[in-house]
Amino acid sequence: MPRLDQAEPRTEEVGTYNRRMMFPTHSLPVFPAATATTDASGEGLPPTLWRPEGRAADALRTLRMTPGFVRTAEGSVLIELGQTRVLCNATIENGVPGWMRNQGRGWVTAEYSMLPRATLTRTPRESERGKIGGRTHEIQRLIGRSLRGAVDMKALGERTVILDCDVLQADGGTRTAAITGAAVALELALGALVKAGTLAKSPLRQMVAATSVGRVAGRALLDLCYEEDAQAEVDMNVVMTEEGGLVETQATAEKGSYSRSELNELLELAESGLRHIFAAQRAVLNAQS
Repeated sequence: MPRLDQAEPRTEEVGTYNRRMMFPTHSLPVFPAATATTDASGEGLPPTLWRPEGRAADALRTLRMTPGFVRTAEGSVLIELGQTRVLCNATIENGVPGWMRNQGRGWVTAEYSMLPRATLTRTPRESERGKIGGRTHEIQRLIGRSLRGAVDMKALGERTVILDCDVLQADGGTRTAAITGAAVALELALGALVKAGTLAKSPLRQMVAATSVGRVAGRALLDLCYEEDAQAEVDMNVVMTEEGGLVETQATAEKGSYSRSELNELLELAESGLRHIFAAQRAVLNAQS
C-alpha cells in the first residue's frame, strides 16, 4: 500500500494534475485576488492579471501555421494556437451533391474530428460509437458556413471542396483554430487550380478567420485556453472576414447574463485579435505564392 506522500491524485483531480504535467505554464494562478492597488500619486491602478503563458488580456496565444503539412492534399495546414493543434486538409473533387447538379455552382463542406488522445483522457472515436455526436455536427456546420460565405460558388464551378479538420491536441479554441486553418488550406487548394490554369482566379473573395473572447472574473479576455474557458462567465466565438464583416457570432452567458456594452467590448476585442490573425494568414499565403 503506497504511503500518503506517494498516493495518486483523486479521480476528480486527475484532469488538473495531468494538465499541469502536459502544459506547465497552466499551473500559474490564472487570476489572483482582484484587490485594488495604488501608485505613488494615490491614483487607482488595475490589479495585476496573470494568464497562462503570461499573456496580456488582449494578447493571442502563440500562433503558428505550417503549410503543406500533408503533401498528398491539394491544400494542407497545421495550425498551432498555444497548445491547441489542428490539422486542416482541403480536397477538391469534381462534381457537387445531387441537389446542386446542373446549376453551375460549387460547394464547400467540412468534417471535424478529435483524435482519441487530443484530450487528457481518451475519447473513443465516433466511428466506434456508430454515430457522430451533436457537438461534432455543430462544429462541422459552423466551419462549412464560415467558409461558404467567402467563396464565389459560380466561379468555383461544379466542384466540391471538402475541408477535413482533425484536432491533434486540444487546449481550448479548437473550432476557431479549425476555421482559421481551413481558410488557409482552402486558399492553397484553390491557388493550385489557378496555377494549373483550371481557374482564372481564386474563388475565395476574402480570407476568413475566427477567435474566441470571454469574460472571466469580470475581465474581457482574448483567445481563451481551456482553464479560462472553464471559468468564463461569458464565452463567445467570432468569425469575421478580412474586410471586417461578421460571418457568425456565438455568445453564451454561462453565469447570469451580459449587457449590450459588454457584448460590444467583446466584439471589439475579437476584432483587434483577428487583425493579427489575418496578417499571419497572409504571410503564410504570400510565402507560398
